[in-house]
Amino acid sequence: MWLGVAFLLCFLTGLLSHLVQHPPAWFGWPARPAGLYQVTQGIHVIAGIAAVPLLLAKLWSVYPKLFSRPVVRSLPHALERLSILVLSGAAFFELATGLFNVAQNYPWSFYFLAAHYAVGWVAAGSVLLHVAVKLPVIRRGLTRLTPVDTARRSFLRTGYLATAVAVVATAGATVPLLRNVSPLSWRSDRGPQGLPVNRTAAAARVTVDPGWRLEIVTRTGVTRLSLAQLTGLPQRTAELPIACVEGWSQSAVWTGVPVADLIELVGAPGGSEVRVTSLERRGAYRASTLPGSHTRDPDTLLALRLNGEVLALDHGFPARIIAPSRPGVLQTKWVHRLEVL
Repeated sequence: MWLGVAFLLCFLTGLLSHLVQHPPAWFGWPARPAGLYQVTQGIHVIAGIAAVPLLLAKLWSVYPKLFSRPVVRSLPHALERLSILVLSGAAFFELATGLFNVAQNYPWSFYFLAAHYAVGWVAAGSVLLHVAVKLPVIRRGLTRLTPVDTARRSFLRTGYLATAVAVVATAGATVPLLRNVSPLSWRSDRGPQGLPVNRTAAAARVTVDPGWRLEIVTRTGVTRLSLAQLTGLPQRTAELPIACVEGWSQSAVWTGVPVADLIELVGAPGGSEVRVTSLERRGAYRASTLPGSHTRDPDTLLALRLNGEVLALDHGFPARIIAPSRPGVLQTKWVHRLEVL
């Protein structure tokens, strides 16, 4: 049951994350509460980590049945065997690739995001098939409770303890209260200006021309603003989290010009969608789109400062987007152009 809960949380929060990053026309993601994505993606990764010892415990408890004879007794039995094979393969694929993604290590040639998303649906379908086939057994197990012997009780305790240790040892990446007691947390406050960096300027091959100008494009023309002009505009300061798809998150204090003010400055309608383009030449996330729910939020900033200091180059100097309730990959760094759609 706990493994089922972990799988369900992983699937639902993973689906949300995919929709936020690649929103269809019907999908809308709110800007408030500011830490919403921080919570959903943190749950996604923590539930995935919890599922590892739970899945191993589940397989250990049932693996002798996999070698029973005859191999196939009936059509329902064949479906059950098939669902177990697909479920086990999909579950191991999802958990293994997810853990590699957390470590930002990709020892394969396929595109992680597309494969992880597709196999997630396979895993969900195989779970539903398996539950449907085993429903009579599940019903009996939940309604006819039998005494638990000492060996099984010890096994269950060990499984729960292993799951708890795995969660506590890693959850500090997304739960601030556990940061000092999570030895396997994959992110900390170490980094330029006290904030971790996933992709450096060197890795992105970004250089900033001394004559950099921000381009704001509308249907009526292009407005170009220098860094000095942006600094001279009314500034707003907000404490907002960076929440990455790898599950880590950390709050920081950002200062910059609200995107709503820049839209108003060029005479565009308030709440317009804005396409943000980076100086980065390559990469799946060199451009992103801010929906109207975010551009009208006063805390959606073209940030110029971080924790009271001018942005470090690795954090997006001369300007970057920081918005509430957004994945870190969509908080575009090294902003070159804002296009009002």
